[in-house]
Amino acid sequence: MNFDRAKSLCRTFPGTTEDTKWDNDLVFSVGDKMFAVTNLGEATGMSFKVDDERFLELTDRPGIIPAPYLARAKWVYVEDANALGDEEAAQLLRRSYELVFGKLTKKLQREISGA
Repeated sequence: MNFDRAKSLCRTFPGTTEDTKWDNDLVFSVGDKMFAVTNLGEATGMSFKVDDERFLELTDRPGIIPAPYLARAKWVYVEDANALGDEEAAQLLRRSYELVFGKLTKKLQREISGA
């Protein structure tokens, strides 16, 4: 998983915003709800939401742990770039975005998607 490519991918999702939280974390959000978090500057890891049924499978892999403070909401933290290939990482990030987008109000979803 190339963390810089992952950041670039997050920026392509409709309605995505990014800001800094907790002094040194770069947060990607849709509708003011986070879907991915990494550190500012050169990324050395990334957290994102996953489907409930994938959480245990992913955290059983070396280099992926339950995300600190967010594990109860089924977030994982990829601490080793070799733990995921770029294609799988892209699918997981897109799914994280979709999970968060799906929790937004229908009105906000329409505004973001331009429908």
